[in-house]
Amino acid sequence: MFHQNDVLHVQEVSLLVLNLKRSLEFYQNILGLHVSERSKKERALSADGMHTLITLVEDPHAFPLGITQGLYHVALKLEKRSELAAVIKRLSDMRYPITGASDHGVSEAIYLDDPDGHGLEIYWDKPHETWPLEDEKITMYTRPMDLQGVMRELALSDHYHIPQTMILGHLHLHVPDLTKAKAFYVDVLGFQVVMYYGAQALFIADHGYHHHIGLNTWQGDAPLCETRQIGLKSYILSVPKQEYLPLLKRLKDAHYTLREDEAIPYIIDPLNQKLFFHFLN
Repeated sequence: MFHQNDVLHVQEVSLLVLNLKRSLEFYQNILGLHVSERSKKERALSADGMHTLITLVEDPHAFPLGITQGLYHVALKLEKRSELAAVIKRLSDMRYPITGASDHGVSEAIYLDDPDGHGLEIYWDKPHETWPLEDEKITMYTRPMDLQGVMRELALSDHYHIPQTMILGHLHLHVPDLTKAKAFYVDVLGFQVVMYYGAQALFIADHGYHHHIGLNTWQGDAPLCETRQIGLKSYILSVPKQEYLPLLKRLKDAHYTLREDEAIPYIIDPLNQKLFFHFLN
């Protein structure tokens, strides 16, 4: 509903890693994602074997992850509460650390870091009609997850597998300034403001979702992530057909230069990351 072709949303990300073998031990052998080889140093990860969610790019000489602007977490979305329970059990069985578990009103989520320190969120959305409202607008909060309630939904099965319907639900970024971030992600890209979390975070979306992108200033005035530093290197924005020409005009008016990489158009965003555009036919 909120990630269809007629909705503006992030559909794929690219992460720089130090060691592909170590990364795949987590993403493939523990989490259960499917892997396909793009090149000697690149692997595409998917839930269904077809639609890439995350591309891992190896650089054994990359600088380690640091306190920078850029990625806070990549959020992978499940359809059912029982699927979240299965992932939690899998991580527990494999003794992989979970760093947090929260109820956000609109969703229930767990948090963890991959072997390189990239933040990951795995969540499911509660029914849309139950999302909390404030002044008739969607709001979110952070409360402890009802872990016992989630685990009661666990389906009896002898075999773990990642659901084929898992998608990239949202992307959350560290930014230095919310006003400037809004000027780009809302005024140029075309997302709508959903809510501010005090003066430190902004959540934006399209078509009434709780957020397709989260933006926060929790890293203060930290530097940008360097090109050869562990972190988010690129992401792909799925652009509805009716938004194609208006977006191009807004990019031009804001003085962003559209480039191409293997015939895929992209710009360099304010965080020095490649933002690719998937313009739907």
